[in-house]
Amino acid sequence: MKSNRASLTFIFLTVFIDLLGVGIVLPLLPFYVKLIEETGTPWLAANHALIVGALTASYSLFQFLFAPILGGLSDRFGRRPVLLLSLLGAAFSYVLFGLADSLRGFGAEAVLAVLFVSRIIAGITGGSISAAQAYIADVTPPEERARGMGLIGAAFGLGFMLGPAMGGLLSLVSLSTPAFVAAALVFASVVFGYFRLPESLPVEQRAQQLQSINPFKRLYAVIGLEAIRPLLLGMVMLNFAFAGLQSNFAVFANTRFGFGPTDIAFVFAFIGLVAVVMQGFLIRRLAPRFGEARLAVSGLTLMALAFGMIAFVPAGWMLYPATAVLAIGSGMATPSLTSLISRRVSPQAQGSALGGVQSLNSLMMVVGPLFAGAMFDAFGPVAPYLSGLLVVTGAAGVLTLGLWPVLGQGVPVEQGAPVEAERVAAQ
Repeated sequence: MKSNRASLTFIFLTVFIDLLGVGIVLPLLPFYVKLIEETGTPWLAANHALIVGALTASYSLFQFLFAPILGGLSDRFGRRPVLLLSLLGAAFSYVLFGLADSLRGFGAEAVLAVLFVSRIIAGITGGSISAAQAYIADVTPPEERARGMGLIGAAFGLGFMLGPAMGGLLSLVSLSTPAFVAAALVFASVVFGYFRLPESLPVEQRAQQLQSINPFKRLYAVIGLEAIRPLLLGMVMLNFAFAGLQSNFAVFANTRFGFGPTDIAFVFAFIGLVAVVMQGFLIRRLAPRFGEARLAVSGLTLMALAFGMIAFVPAGWMLYPATAVLAIGSGMATPSLTSLISRRVSPQAQGSALGGVQSLNSLMMVVGPLFAGAMFDAFGPVAPYLSGLLVVTGAAGVLTLGLWPVLGQGVPVEQGAPVEAERVAAQ
């Protein structure tokens, strides 16, 4: 199917508004936990970083359980309804998140319960990214897929550029205001998508029956694809380290340098700005010239360097160049890996395969934040970043070995054998 510029624009805006809401809320999580500590619950102070990690992990756990199901539903019923329902669930979750701050009079347990429920609902309906990736795969030819995936990355980066800045400024009104604004923006994207987003998967190309609802079965099927196994391993290691950093960074910056919500928000905004430039503009020029394999390995190398820089910077302002290197590396590696994986499955299995990949990523976003939080509380602020450096370095090594035949040529990987794609579609 030829690229549809209008459809890509709709997807960009939908993902952007969805991620804008995520960007608004994410830097505020540590400060919600700090406010709960004021209720006089001692165990909160001793496990501050772990609780922040657990809030992030709760979202990802339920995304892990439900993303493959939503991917299968998009193969069976189309991408459009899955995208709209996912966004609607996200809007409702932000409303609950905003209400949590008003429940401090009922004790720490009540506030934490509402926060966790809001994150769980967001996770259940958090398959919009995998559905958006499948949408991109539907409307772009293989040779343009890296550019299309980069468009999603650009929407992600732009959302994270403006979202944290908005969250930091709105938090000056109240801690709950950013969440309510996020809910309104995401609900507006539902209305926009309902009237303007066309379906990308024709009825004749849809799966004839609903795929298995067992996420572990789908996960096993995707892991079983030998053609994409090195890519999956590299993606898993990348996301394990990055998820730990993403959930822990606000705690780290506050502890090491005394950063408040607005300071942290502007660092996230800066990361988003660099990601927009990288994934929205540079990746489409770099991919044809150097090939996706080289970009993936080079991006992981830069990310490893960034983890080391963040761990050892002596002043807060130095977090900006360190996170710039991180954003550049991630902007090179993530869309390149996603494109390489999508090339090795058939068009009929894009939703299932990418849903399985998203499921793996979500699993790492459960383990990564919990690991980073536990390391932070047990060994100090630097520990999550040194361990992340080792993991990302290992990911670069895995991909170098797995992609060695094409790294020397710098060319894209060809579409995978049909038998591999059929194994995914059959699950």
